[in-house]
Amino acid sequence: MYTLIMKIIKLNEVSSTHTYLKEYIKNNTYTENICICTDYQTNGIGSRGNSWSGIKGNLFFSFVISKKDLPDDLLLQSASIYFSYILKEVLKENTSNVWLKWPNDFYVNDKKIGGTITTVSKDLIYCGIGLNLKTVNDDYGKLDIKINSNDILKCYFDKLERKYLWKQIFSDFKVEFENSRKFKATVDNEKISLENAILNSDGSIEVNNKKVFSLR
Repeated sequence: MYTLIMKIIKLNEVSSTHTYLKEYIKNNTYTENICICTDYQTNGIGSRGNSWSGIKGNLFFSFVISKKDLPDDLLLQSASIYFSYILKEVLKENTSNVWLKWPNDFYVNDKKIGGTITTVSKDLIYCGIGLNLKTVNDDYGKLDIKINSNDILKCYFDKLERKYLWKQIFSDFKVEFENSRKFKATVDNEKISLENAILNSDGSIEVNNKKVFSLR
C-alpha cells in the first residue's frame, strides 16, 4: 500500500518557508518529504517574484515531494492547480466557502486570501502555500472559518497520499473555473480578463490567442 510520509518542521518565524526549505534540502540533501511550517513569515515569495509576508497568526507552509509520489497523469504544469485545489477541498470540508481562482489564488467571495507557488528542481517539486487567517489589510480577505493549522496540514497530506488523479481534480476545477471569469490574471506583467479564456485539460488557458501555463 502506498504511504506518503511527510516530516513537518515548525518554526516560530522565518523569512520564507520556500527559501528555507530549498536551503535545507541543499545542505542536507533530499532523503524524505519535508514540510516547513510557520505562522509568521517576514519575506515570503509570491507569484512572479512578488512578496507575500502577512502578519503573525497566518498559515505559511512549503513542502518538497518527489515526482514519484504524484499521480501518473499529473503533468508538472498542472501541479500548482493540483496542490491548491486539494487544500481548497480540505477547507471546504471544514465549512469554508473558499474557492480557487485560476491558477493558484485562494479567494473568499471577491477577495484573495492566499496563494500557491510551485517550482521544480530535477525530480523534486517544491510547493509553498500562504493563507490569511487574520486580516492583513483592506486589499486582502481572510479565511472565513477558524482552523487548527496542525489538523488542516494532517488532512491535507492525508489527501495527497491518496494520489487523486489529475483527471478527477481537473473535472471539478473546470466547473469552479467559471468563477474566475469575472476576474483578471497577470500575463506577461499585464492584467488580462479571464472572461473569454479557454481552459485546457492541462490546466493552462488560452487568452488573446496565447497559451498560458499555471505552474509558477
